[in-house]
Amino acid sequence: MAHHRTATVDGHQLFYREAGPTDAPAIVLLHGYPTSSFMFRELIPLLAGDYRVIAPDLLGFGHSDAPPADEFDYTFDALAELTSGLLDQLGLDRYAIYVQDYGAPIGWRLALKHPERISAIATQSGNGYEEGFVESFWADLWAYGANPGPETEPAVRTALSLDAIRWQYVHGVPDPSLVSPDTWTHDVALVSREGNDQIQLALFRDYQNNRPLYPLLHEFLRTSEVPVLAVWGRNDEIFGPAGARAFARDAKDAEVHLINGGHFLLESHLDVVAGYLRGFLGRVLG
Repeated sequence: MAHHRTATVDGHQLFYREAGPTDAPAIVLLHGYPTSSFMFRELIPLLAGDYRVIAPDLLGFGHSDAPPADEFDYTFDALAELTSGLLDQLGLDRYAIYVQDYGAPIGWRLALKHPERISAIATQSGNGYEEGFVESFWADLWAYGANPGPETEPAVRTALSLDAIRWQYVHGVPDPSLVSPDTWTHDVALVSREGNDQIQLALFRDYQNNRPLYPLLHEFLRTSEVPVLAVWGRNDEIFGPAGARAFARDAKDAEVHLINGGHFLLESHLDVVAGYLRGFLGRVLG
């Protein structure tokens, strides 16, 4: 049974889901764009019997506070600092991370800040390599980050639309009827809150600043020898499968599984992903 809690970190209310025994090995689930910890709603019960599970909503997402973009500087550095503060409050000094999409640059910052705390990494379309970027998807965002303004903003604003968010869920899924429309309608409602577009645009502009972290991440993987599980949609047109295979280059203990799905595998292949994850965690955490 998951608990739905909030904590105050640097004056901001952060929402998180928590389940499992407090003395069990911990795993932190970090969500992507445009969703929240809602994406883990069905995975959490499958882990909670053996692990302490923490799934926060990033500031500006889900049920966490969303201060206006002119009152808070929305960067991945800032979101990672708040997430780190939350984990400190919860007393987590050793934990695995499960990262997806935006959760990856948050997770990489946590690992680089406190490498001794990371027991394992699971990545589900959580990119850490240049070859993971599918150029046809990212070209407009790179252009906007390099030169934000009226010429480049309209192209990235389309990512806030119902059609674009629905596409993120169903592209690459052989049977789209497996994906509940509750997913994209939930996300669209939250992204459409007054002022949230400016929050998302700020993060779109900042995303390019995640790329310089990649060599540091690779060095961390080599020196820490932290085990890595990459469970990836073979048909993901945002972060391609080359991004999953690349983890085996630096991680000494790497499992890579490509599944016949898209970007949000938990919606179409929950049991498959959970099976790989539970097997991995059981092997590396004991």
